[in-house]
Amino acid sequence: MIKKFIRKILGVKNQAEGGANRKPKVLGPKEHGIDPQLLSANAIRVTQTLQEHGFKAFVVGGAVRDLLTGVKPKDFDIATNATPEQVKRLFRRAFIIGKRFQIVHVMFGQDLLEVTTFRGASSEGAPKDEHGRVLRDNTFGEQHEDAARRDFTVNAMYYDPANQTVLDYHGGIADIRKKVLRIIGVPEARYREDPVRMLRVVRFAAKLEFSIDPATRAPITVMAPLINNVPAARVFDEMLKLLTSGHAMACLQQLRKEGLHHGLLPLLDVVLEQPMGEKFVTLALTNTDQRVHQGKRISPGFLFAALLWHQVLEKWEAYKVAGEFPIPALHLAADDVLHAQTDALAIQRKIGSDMRDIWAMQPRFDKRAGKTPYKMLEHERMRAGYDFLLLRCASGEIDAEIGAWWTAFMEGDSEQREALINSKPKAGSGEAAKKRRRRAPRKAAASEA
Repeated sequence: MIKKFIRKILGVKNQAEGGANRKPKVLGPKEHGIDPQLLSANAIRVTQTLQEHGFKAFVVGGAVRDLLTGVKPKDFDIATNATPEQVKRLFRRAFIIGKRFQIVHVMFGQDLLEVTTFRGASSEGAPKDEHGRVLRDNTFGEQHEDAARRDFTVNAMYYDPANQTVLDYHGGIADIRKKVLRIIGVPEARYREDPVRMLRVVRFAAKLEFSIDPATRAPITVMAPLINNVPAARVFDEMLKLLTSGHAMACLQQLRKEGLHHGLLPLLDVVLEQPMGEKFVTLALTNTDQRVHQGKRISPGFLFAALLWHQVLEKWEAYKVAGEFPIPALHLAADDVLHAQTDALAIQRKIGSDMRDIWAMQPRFDKRAGKTPYKMLEHERMRAGYDFLLLRCASGEIDAEIGAWWTAFMEGDSEQREALINSKPKAGSGEAAKKRRRRAPRKAAASEA
């Protein structure tokens, strides 16, 4: 009773109280202003099929949020009162996935729609770890309970394509108009249930350019260590969403501001405190954001290779100082960095392999004579390695002439390429260039003598 009284005074509802809001605010087309043309035909198909078989079905979550702001959603999620098994029987290509909470993936060609059954109020008996994180909870329930289980008010609205109405249980439309990100229920409890929500706060705030409600933000700094208890694969998935959101730099800055980056990219502070490292990471993330906005493909391997490059550089130099030859030293440095990050982020094997290839190619760009340049053109990761080289040039890490030479070589015809190979490269910042610079003072001294 005392806790309820305090929460009432503070204006905070707990999760159960939030679920008691059974009657949503119903908005028609003139009130919400959603353009039906922005909807996916397959999303309409799924909701219509479910409704024709007697079930409730709505477009839900981020898709509704985007529709309300006039943005065409990238993904469409569907919420229904049909169970996963009932959903699966209605579609030819449907697959039940998930352990923590079962969902159904419905496929139409390459288009994937996620269909979830309305979730019930969280059961006290649901399996949890010692920190309170819910491990498994397949409790189904009513729509108002499902709304209370969602993370933020702006993600807890339901759109029915059939009658073009929006159901708003927690004031999400008001928060969208105020550009405020507010968690549903008691923030501490919601973060303890699923610490990944703290990363989602950062991603949505940066992506939507919303402010974070003070009560939603307050516990984050103290509760940030709970992310260490989340399976690394889930953290990696969330980090990938964050970095490919089209607002990667803003997200990383917000992560640092909220104290959430520790353990995710633990040396990021060190990199960003170095002028060259900060410029390199900023260029990489800015380029990524531009590609997202242009609708171009993003390579996670390239992205993480860029974020971790200055850690590799530092260890590479240390191994060379210790007496290792340059190429073996680079491989050892890559091993060290990847092993350290795998513990925190569970970088997938394919992505790790791509990162190694991109890093390993960099010393080979210094070799611009003989057959090496032609062999480089045949490398399956040549484009990624070349783009990475240009980032190094643009950040001032190496001489811009190296990037210009490779640009000319890639774009030139056979005669132009031969002429480039026969020309004498200027001193760059590779191993050969360093040797030339070390020899230069001795030659000068000899001529003066």
